[in-house]
Amino acid sequence: MTIHIGAEPGQIAETVLMPGDPLRAEWAAQTFLDNPVCVNRVRGMLGFTGTWQGHRVTIHGSGMGMPSLSIYANELIRDYGAKTLIRIGSCGAMQETVGLRDVILAMTASSLSTPSSGIFRELNFAPCADYGLLNAAANAAKAIGATYHVGGIYSADVFYDERPDLNEIMSRHGVLGVEMEAAELYNLAARHSVRALAVLTVSDHLLTHEALPSEDRQSSFEDMVQIALEAAFAS
Repeated sequence: MTIHIGAEPGQIAETVLMPGDPLRAEWAAQTFLDNPVCVNRVRGMLGFTGTWQGHRVTIHGSGMGMPSLSIYANELIRDYGAKTLIRIGSCGAMQETVGLRDVILAMTASSLSTPSSGIFRELNFAPCADYGLLNAAANAAKAIGATYHVGGIYSADVFYDERPDLNEIMSRHGVLGVEMEAAELYNLAARHSVRALAVLTVSDHLLTHEALPSEDRQSSFEDMVQIALEAAFAS
């Protein structure tokens, strides 16, 4: 057990999928895993371990934002031996060629700041995904016929953004979408020599101002979870 995770030793799998919303973790576990067991309820951050096609998998919430994800990812890696961590979550599109319900596979994650900024100090570290996971996820997306995009994203440290100038600059430089967690996940993966990837579903669009109704979001996320699981265990 750790300060924030109540699982006993051995209850967390080496492969962990991390949605931001703990209720989405519960939904994904019940939908995709065989015999899921709740292994964490501390502070309401639900985590479940079960099997997918015979492979042990944990699906554990990360909370919103990089500071929250950093806490859980650190403990999952350092105290429970997680080796593969895949963020599954929503994002906002920043390119006209990216549509609602599309899947974004984040090759890189830019940010203004992360919890790791104090370690890097003057260095502008470039956090990126594990190439093996990224390639496997692209193959999985293609196999199920999902509309997907591979490229850079932006991990914001605020939700209510008031920097339209920055959004315009990122769009001009090809950034596909914005979310709030991946950059720190990639930093931690590099630091601890584990694999990480963010597989994201577009739920809203910064340019067109379209958005999925809340009732449509859950059904639209199934491709994302399927892609993440296929990528994690690709041979």
